[in-house]
Amino acid sequence: MNYKDFMARPGRDCAIIAHRGIWRDAPENSLQAIEAAIAGGYDVVEIDVRRSADGALFLCHDDSLERMTGHDAAVEELAASELAALHLRNRDGGAGNALTDQKLARLSDVFDLTRDRIFIHLDVKDRLLIPEVIAAAQAAGVDQQVDFWSALRDGDDFAWINSNIMAHGVPFIAKTRLNVPGAELQTELVFRLKPLICEIYFDSIEQLAAHRDRFAAAGISLWVNTLDDVSCAGLTDSAALEDPDAVWGRLLDAGVSAIQTDEAAALKAYLATRR
Repeated sequence: MNYKDFMARPGRDCAIIAHRGIWRDAPENSLQAIEAAIAGGYDVVEIDVRRSADGALFLCHDDSLERMTGHDAAVEELAASELAALHLRNRDGGAGNALTDQKLARLSDVFDLTRDRIFIHLDVKDRLLIPEVIAAAQAAGVDQQVDFWSALRDGDDFAWINSNIMAHGVPFIAKTRLNVPGAELQTELVFRLKPLICEIYFDSIEQLAAHRDRFAAAGISLWVNTLDDVSCAGLTDSAALEDPDAVWGRLLDAGVSAIQTDEAAALKAYLATRR
C-alpha cells in the first residue's frame, strides 16, 4: 500500500477519513475504533499523537487525560508504564461514558494493526515531535502508509516543513487558509512546496471552487473537514445528514477529493449514490 499512489489514482472515489476512528461504539483514538474503521472499508483513519515523559508515543487528543480516562494529568507528565495502564472511557469520553477494557494506545501498536490495511492521518500535537514520529514510522516500515500534517502560513513554516518533513519523502498535508489576511502567500507557498494534499479552509464554496483547476493541475488533492466543530461555510456533518447533496455534494463538485468526518458510514453511502 502506498498513500501517494492511492491519492493520485485517476477516477478514485473521494477519500473518507474517519476522525479518531469509528468512535460511536468504541473509545476515540483506541485500537478498537481504528479496527472498526478498517472493517468499515474507509480509506484513512485520523489519530492524535503525543509523547510520554520518557519518550514513548501514545494516542490522545486533549492536553489532559481527564476526558478519556478520568485521570487529571497530561500524557507528557506520565511515564509509558503509567499511560499503558489507563483504561479509556467509551465513545468521546466524559463522565457520562463508562470505562472500557480498551487502554490508551501506543503508536507502535497502531502501526502493527494498520500496516497494509488502512492509511493513517497523523495529527502530531507538538510539531517538533514530527521528525521523531517519522523515524518511528520508518522503523515500522509504514512511512509510505501515513501522512504528516502542519500549518503552512509563512516562509518560516515553509522552511521548517521542507527540512523536517519533505526531506524524508513522506506524504505531507499542508493546512492552508483562503479566508485570512495573507491567504495569497499561503496559497503560493503550497504550490512551491507541492504537498500530496492541501487541507483547505474557506468562507464560501465559490472561494474554494475558484482554486479547483490550479490545484488539480499541480496534482495536489484538496481535503476538507465536515466535522461539526471544524468545518467551513456551515458545511458540517450534521447538515450533511439532513441534505448530503448540499454539503458533501457541493464539496465534491468544487474539487474536494478527501473529506474528514465523524459520519463515515453516511458519507460512504452517499458516495455510492454518486457513482
